[in-house]
Amino acid sequence: MDDNIQRASKLDTTSISDALDRLGIAGQCLGIQPLDHRFRLTGRAFTILYGPASAPPGTVGDYIDDLEPDTVVVLDNGGRENATVWGDILTTMAHRRGLGGTVIDGACRDVHLSLSLGYPIFSRSYSMRTGKDRVQVEATNGPVNIGDARVNAGDLLRGDADGVVAIPRAHEKAVLDIAEEIDVVEGRILAAVRDGMRLVDARREFGYHRLQSRR
Repeated sequence: MDDNIQRASKLDTTSISDALDRLGIAGQCLGIQPLDHRFRLTGRAFTILYGPASAPPGTVGDYIDDLEPDTVVVLDNGGRENATVWGDILTTMAHRRGLGGTVIDGACRDVHLSLSLGYPIFSRSYSMRTGKDRVQVEATNGPVNIGDARVNAGDLLRGDADGVVAIPRAHEKAVLDIAEEIDVVEGRILAAVRDGMRLVDARREFGYHRLQSRR
């Protein structure tokens, strides 16, 4: 695991989101939620873009065998909730291969297996309806859109109970540096109020209102 994956794994998505805001980067994958609020994921993106199936229909993708451990599978199905692109077979393989998790702008299915294995899936929704013959792979490891955030192959993703954030590879160090700073400051504010300081005073002393402001 590379250093930046380790750094991101210690941060909440909230701190990373605030760091993205300070830098003016739209990396919040809005509307994408974990199947279980205990799920966490951190890793680099392998991306797939889906589109409506042609006639005859193309494949929904046979890619899982070639992915490295800790990879996060990122599937852009255009927010479709009427055609799933992930189910029990992919969950079984991903869990066995030690992947970091799956993020879907669209729907998954076979939720029970993800929950029983503890394999983290973050999606817009879930359904029983297959995507086979309804959608097909248009591009692999190109740019995709996940909840209004642009994600490229190799970008760093972090997911927790509040959702998913995507950190562009070109800005990783800056985002993580700021997120760690924000995490420390908020920890100091929490410690101060637990010791009896008024919240307004703690926020003023530690500069809370400027943490996510553009600079």
